[in-house]
Amino acid sequence: MPLRNGHAIEVEGLQKRFGEVVALSGIDFTVPPGTVFGLLGPNGAGKTTAVRVLATILPPDAGRAEVLGRDVVRDAAAVRRRIGLAGQNAAVDPNLTGRENLRMVGYLSQLPSTEIMGRAGELLDRFGLMDAADRPLRTYSGGMRRRLDVAASLMARPPVLFLDEPTTGLDITSREELWDMIRELVGAGTTVLLTTQYLEEADRLANRIAVVDQGRIIANDTPSRLKSQLGNTVVEMELHGDGRAGRAVQLLGSLGDRVQREGEMLRITSDRGAHVLIEVLRLMGGDGLEPDTLTVREPSLDDVFLALTGRHAEAEPAGDGAEGETP
Repeated sequence: MPLRNGHAIEVEGLQKRFGEVVALSGIDFTVPPGTVFGLLGPNGAGKTTAVRVLATILPPDAGRAEVLGRDVVRDAAAVRRRIGLAGQNAAVDPNLTGRENLRMVGYLSQLPSTEIMGRAGELLDRFGLMDAADRPLRTYSGGMRRRLDVAASLMARPPVLFLDEPTTGLDITSREELWDMIRELVGAGTTVLLTTQYLEEADRLANRIAVVDQGRIIANDTPSRLKSQLGNTVVEMELHGDGRAGRAVQLLGSLGDRVQREGEMLRITSDRGAHVLIEVLRLMGGDGLEPDTLTVREPSLDDVFLALTGRHAEAEPAGDGAEGETP
């Protein structure tokens, strides 16, 4: 059926509470078909709750959401036939082999029986699980289980795929391989909604990112535009002991740039390029302050999150009662 306003996913005023905890506080976003949309934020921010509502696992308290033109409440069965989901917890049976798990998912997805074996073998090979294909899942490592769970979500070649922190527990090689597969899927027309705490993952994969904090979307833009809002240069330095960091903050306040302090580390963000570094060193040299370490780099998504929320995205403890470890 034709997509509503051309959007593969459309969310408007979505709200969800768990008792006194507000998990979603009226979020809005749209996702064009054939793109990766990232929900970036710490555990408990509302990312998993949003995915569970979109995947028809949870009903919203207010607002509406559509996937491929189908309402997630009124047309829940139709939505389920069009999506794949890899949640935070593995949705596979530990007593079955890897191959049997994928075959089971194929039958439940009503794939033609003539396609199921071939599709299972293809995914086992792509995710590096062929050597363990006929072993019971209980013998798999955590990373292997995670790869199989993602593979299971792809059995039916869904046009919309929800990946809730898909690379948790994967080593860097497996993570890179999964990123490559996501790019291939999107290149073939699949729409992906990705939740993650990994800033590099969001930066490298997402066409657009919504920064989520305490159930609200506090920014929604492309990764490059989010970073460019902070300027084009970040200067970081450490000054140990004797109140030197505090002296430097007072001294650099005259720059007119953003100056942040974390303990003995200072971060200056600016749109003045190399000129800000020259000015920083001139001011500090004139006051006899020499940094113990000095780094100059471009802004990152962590800088964006820190500027928006006052804390780092990847530094939050897991599981806060609102979501975290929920399925």
